[in-house]
Amino acid sequence: MSETNGTGPKRSLAKGLVAGLIGGLAGTVAKSLAERMFPPRTHGEAKAEGIHWGFGAAAGAAYGALVEYFPAASAKEGASFGLAMEGLTQEGALPALGLAGEAEEMTAREQASGMTSHVVYGVATELVRGLVRRVL
Repeated sequence: MSETNGTGPKRSLAKGLVAGLIGGLAGTVAKSLAERMFPPRTHGEAKAEGIHWGFGAAAGAAYGALVEYFPAASAKEGASFGLAMEGLTQEGALPALGLAGEAEEMTAREQASGMTSHVVYGVATELVRGLVRRVL
């Protein structure tokens, strides 16, 4: 399932998934470090931490696959991806799962922290994904 994308290496879903997975894990590390400087509202216990790592890796893999076939998805060096993830998680998935309150309940500082840490996640994911993909 490989074909030329016209601007770089041959497209490969498997390579995109692997590069994105590794990028997502690196992005989750970067997000965790950013949250030490800009603490977010707490989500609770270890269950939430496991969700962060699992979801960060899975989202990175999906992102890597998407970028493989739609390179425009990596716009703004991954910052757009990070902001999209912030919206999907903080305003969608986490409140729906009962792991966080509604977005309207967040203070301005919590909103800024969430956006900042997710942009860091997106940029780090894209940086590492791109490096790994060039090696594969």
